Amino acid sequence: MSVEFTVAIPTYNGAARLPLMLERLRSQINTESFSWEILIVDNNSTDNTAQVVKEYQTDWPTNLPLKYFFEAQQGAAFARQLAVRSAEGEWIAFIDDDNLPATDWLAEAYAFNRDHPQVGAYSGQIHGQYEIEPPKNFKEIQAFLAIREHGPIPHRFNPEALNLPPAASLMVRKQAWLESVPSRQCLTGKLPGLLVQGDDYEPLLYIHKQGWEIWYAPEIHTYHQIPRQRLERSYLLTLARGCGLATCHLLMINAAPWQRPTVLVKTLLGNIRRIVLQLITYRGQLKTELIPAVELAFFWGGLMSPFFYLKRQFWSS
Repeated sequence: MSVEFTVAIPTYNGAARLPLMLERLRSQINTESFSWEILIVDNNSTDNTAQVVKEYQTDWPTNLPLKYFFEAQQGAAFARQLAVRSAEGEWIAFIDDDNLPATDWLAEAYAFNRDHPQVGAYSGQIHGQYEIEPPKNFKEIQAFLAIREHGPIPHRFNPEALNLPPAASLMVRKQAWLESVPSRQCLTGKLPGLLVQGDDYEPLLYIHKQGWEIWYAPEIHTYHQIPRQRLERSYLLTLARGCGLATCHLLMINAAPWQRPTVLVKTLLGNIRRIVLQLITYRGQLKTELIPAVELAFFWGGLMSPFFYLKRQFWSS
């Protein structure tokens, strides 16, 4: 019987997080009508992630394969590429090791792609579960932590506006990935000393470029575990700036060569305008108010993104 879904879990030092994730996957309901497997990609962990997986494999249901792979190149993009190469499923359900699925997560994902055969990728609602209460008006910046709640109506995302789902919970048609995504991405994921984000958007933009649709499926639910340190001001400012730094590179993926100078100029001018407006609107508040400070950090990253893009182009030529 062919495998229809591969659940792929990229993890780095996930020994403490994987047990709860694996228990949630073992408890999935209404999966009798399709076959699936679980694939864990250890992205160069230094803890006992491998041992944790090995212990689960010794007492795991025989009808649900639980596989372990090791990716030595640091970065979530490398882990996802290995998952795609190793997956036996027609669909790959990526899920982060700290993003716990609802009990019907996979069943709802299966139902959605049966009803939408034209999709190349889709994602559902990602809710935040916080260790401590988030700051006031946090919903305005929660997308930086992969929290996505777009309401009850299914709809297509708008990749041209970089309106896309994160890889924290993402279903991708393996065929679409293999036909569209380069074997090595430019944006590889969070690394020590490398702040640029965008590694989850880059593959989706290539998939969109090949004509596949990307959808929002509201019946699919996961719950992102947010520890207190991810709500600290310094972490959020760094994260937002890193997201901004990826802007120009992401916009270039679907731009024709003749459009690229315009993209550079519009990215520069657009972010200068946003920065000026933010400074005028929130003058005197940016040192004390978290939300506008995080937004400003994103705009500063966006302003620097053309220079980051040009630097990468220079070094790759």
